[in-house]
Amino acid sequence: MDGVAMQRARESLDTVHMMSNLLGTGLDRPTLAILVALCEHGVNPEALAAVVKELRREASALAEKATH
Repeated sequence: MDGVAMQRARESLDTVHMMSNLLGTGLDRPTLAILVALCEHGVNPEALAAVVKELRREASALAEKATH
């Protein structure tokens, strides 16, 4: 990837991160980068959203279980 393409990719990720923050998704830049890359490779965005939600539910349940 050349310098111009890398700069555009960085700017795109900056925009996605800003939108994510405005929407309060709680997703960090590395996670967003992975999700964007998966979408670019043809993974269904709705399926990814469902996986993220399920992982959050599981993490929350494990954290709650650990505190009791």
